[in-house]
Amino acid sequence: MIPPADASSVAQVRRISSQRLLAGERELVIQHLGSEYHLRLTRNGKLILTK
Repeated sequence: MIPPADASSVAQVRRISSQRLLAGERELVIQHLGSEYHLRLTRNGKLILTK
C-alpha cells in the first residue's frame, strides 16, 4: 500500500494551465524518450493524450 503524500510534497508539483500549454492551438506534440505524444483539446473542452 502506498502512503498518502503529505502537504509539503504536493506543493512542490509544478502546475501549468492547459490554455497556456496549448497557446490557442487545439493540439500539441510532446516528445518523451524518443516517442511523440499528442495532446488534443476536444470540441467538448476535454483533453486527450495519445501516442
